[in-house]
Amino acid sequence: MDAALLALLMTVSISKKALQKRLRLLSTLAAVEAAVREIEPPPPAYQRHAQQWLAREDHHLLHWWQPNYPESLRNIADPPLVLYLHGDCELLEQPQVAVIGSRMASEAGVQAATLFAADLTRNGILVSSGLAGGIDGAAHKSALEHGNTLAVLGCGPDIVYPPKHRQLQQRIAQQGLLVSEFAPGVKVRSNHFPRRNRILSGLSRGVLVIEAKLRSGTLITARQGLEQNRSVMALPGSIWDVSCSGNLKVIQEGAALVTSVDDILSELNIQRSIPTLMNMGENNSTGSLANLELLANVGNEVTPIDTIVARSGLPAAIVTEQLVLLELEGWVTSVSGGYMKMGRR
Repeated sequence: MDAALLALLMTVSISKKALQKRLRLLSTLAAVEAAVREIEPPPPAYQRHAQQWLAREDHHLLHWWQPNYPESLRNIADPPLVLYLHGDCELLEQPQVAVIGSRMASEAGVQAATLFAADLTRNGILVSSGLAGGIDGAAHKSALEHGNTLAVLGCGPDIVYPPKHRQLQQRIAQQGLLVSEFAPGVKVRSNHFPRRNRILSGLSRGVLVIEAKLRSGTLITARQGLEQNRSVMALPGSIWDVSCSGNLKVIQEGAALVTSVDDILSELNIQRSIPTLMNMGENNSTGSLANLELLANVGNEVTPIDTIVARSGLPAAIVTEQLVLLELEGWVTSVSGGYMKMGRR
């Protein structure tokens, strides 16, 4: 890439929001260059680092004035002028659902993210998220097991964050796509995450809230999705479970209540292409028969997971996975301290 053009785009990308808004009204890069000529450019070392990063074959820069800039993102209130991409750029053309939730997710939340991400991916939906811990990481890992995934970063594309996701981030770059509006070398700052989140929802046809508390940053993404006229959806959770209180709040604010991938596909008007993971027959270790056998070990009162494990004789991981499926099908509900049997919906 031409050094002058790169310096221009980097200058624009780090300038004030009002300036970006004015520049989007200009039709050509030449006009933009004239408009920002008086702005102090980034330090030369900063530019060199970006040029070195972009020199690699699978590293790309996509800017506002290119015809392949995503239309879904172009039409939001504050679209980024520049996107740094690492991986398969063609994934931007696939329908996306952003799967989001708490960094401090419960075991049930992680299992739900895993199941929904897998089933969405198998149905041709690109699962996107923010590469954070908890729900984000679980969704990315599950999607990679069945296809591709897209991660939107709150830092430069060469910065690993969180550090524990180094291998996951590398795997997404190889098998999916990393997206950032921040130039190479830009470290994480707290005010970057709302900016990241508007891109995450802006690229997506739908936003799915798996598990979130009332003060979770997840709700910011959900509300941005509503403002962007995206289909915002949420799992209902339990009224007794504080970890799902944010889910109930976004449902009150207009999000669609969903309990299965079929609900999501219906909301997005997409035809299911494969059988649901929740009804895969005898070869599925978490199939309906096994789930209903586990149900006998859940009482009408609060039953701790340890008690259910002891009664069933099954490994804790299998019990947790089957309980999530039972909850999604309306047989049980998670509450503080365990699970309770419910009348089926």
